[in-house]
Amino acid sequence: MSHGKKYTESLKKYDAAVSYPLKEAVDKVKTLAFAKFDETVDLAVKVSLKKSQSVRDTVVLPHQFHAEKRVLVFCKAEKEKEAQEAGATYVGAEDLIEKIKGGWLDFDVAVATPDMMKDVGKLGMVLGRRGLMPNPKTGTVTFDLKSALSELKKGRVEFRADKTGVVHLAVGKVSMDAEKLAENVNAVVTEIKRKRPADAKGEFLETVSVSSTMGPGVWVAIKDEE
Repeated sequence: MSHGKKYTESLKKYDAAVSYPLKEAVDKVKTLAFAKFDETVDLAVKVSLKKSQSVRDTVVLPHQFHAEKRVLVFCKAEKEKEAQEAGATYVGAEDLIEKIKGGWLDFDVAVATPDMMKDVGKLGMVLGRRGLMPNPKTGTVTFDLKSALSELKKGRVEFRADKTGVVHLAVGKVSMDAEKLAENVNAVVTEIKRKRPADAKGEFLETVSVSSTMGPGVWVAIKDEE
């Protein structure tokens, strides 16, 4: 894969083979960013997993960087008021299901009460492909809508290891203070370590890197931060 001149120039500003302490690595990412827009800072954590193992959960980032999420709630009439008072952007049942079947997807996260999942499940192909399907493991299938929406609005995000054992997650913007970016990274890595499968053996965290949208990756010596 070939890269542009600015990317190539940024590679000369640091040693791509070195793993840096977290704060220093984040500082490098900020220095190496060259796009005219406010680039997103991405985290990639490679974990050692067997085929039968998985790592998936949610984490509340200490420092938000996205605009407030548009939350859609699937629930029956008796829970509508609770959802609205908790700050849901859209609330409904069969009406929303039909709207989504028609191609509407103008929301960022979906929450459902358990008694709605039989019907919401029919949207599996649409929502699942986009990572929008409510799931009990991520706290988005619950009768406690107030708590669920409160966590989502605080900045709770989902993470999961892909088939190659890598967790990819956006953790901030280049314009953010390096200290805040480092705290977001640390929060995610700590949570990933907490989700280590009980039968996992040997080194669990293999590599950790951070990068901006357009810039090169910087290795993180995450053990230095423990």
